[in-house]
Amino acid sequence: MASGVIHLENIKKSYFMGSQELKVLKGLSLDIFSNEYVALMGPSGSGKSTLMNIIGCLDTPTDGTYILNGRDVSKMEDNALAEVRNTEIGFVFQQFNLLPRLTALENVALPLIYAGMSQKLRNEKAMHVLEMVNLTDRSHHKPNELSGGQSQRVAIARALVNDPSIILADEPTGNLDSVTSQEIMSIFDEIHDNGNTVILITHEEDIAGHSHRLIRLRDGTIESDRINDPVKIY
Repeated sequence: MASGVIHLENIKKSYFMGSQELKVLKGLSLDIFSNEYVALMGPSGSGKSTLMNIIGCLDTPTDGTYILNGRDVSKMEDNALAEVRNTEIGFVFQQFNLLPRLTALENVALPLIYAGMSQKLRNEKAMHVLEMVNLTDRSHHKPNELSGGQSQRVAIARALVNDPSIILADEPTGNLDSVTSQEIMSIFDEIHDNGNTVILITHEEDIAGHSHRLIRLRDGTIESDRINDPVKIY
């Protein structure tokens, strides 16, 4: 079998508090393939947030190998990791992480500044992804003028604007009511249908139910890894 878009081999991650070693990930191996829709679940302390940080190139493992789209990123320096993050991965967080003084359009266009794109092209592309999440009518509103669901849709548009191969979503519905959560999950379903690899980190079973593969972590190892029959929204 070919190795995945994401190939993790014997990944270990420890943190040190003085002379005391806290082992968070304990030799975890995992392949995630192109256009998979994966949910990572686990109780608090299971290592799922640490694993997300490593997959997202926000942190590096203490030991082991991480190959992302054919590149070994496990020992990259911070600047190289930042470049990989900006081109390969779109992030969606529970807290939205929008800049309060910028409009929705400006928030979405922000990653394109780092890509060196002209303002005209940035705005065109940002408007295009806002259209994908049905939010063009709120493009000139600031975050405090948006509902929670609208703010998360802006965050999703920002994650999509660089055409990343992987969308990494950390508790993307954690601050939303159940109706809005289902609206947001229907967008992730559509993103997956459009060809992206989607990885959800969640503790909610109904949110994980949208995935096609469910990986459960416990005590820094994979407890189970199974095919999931996804929820359908009509």
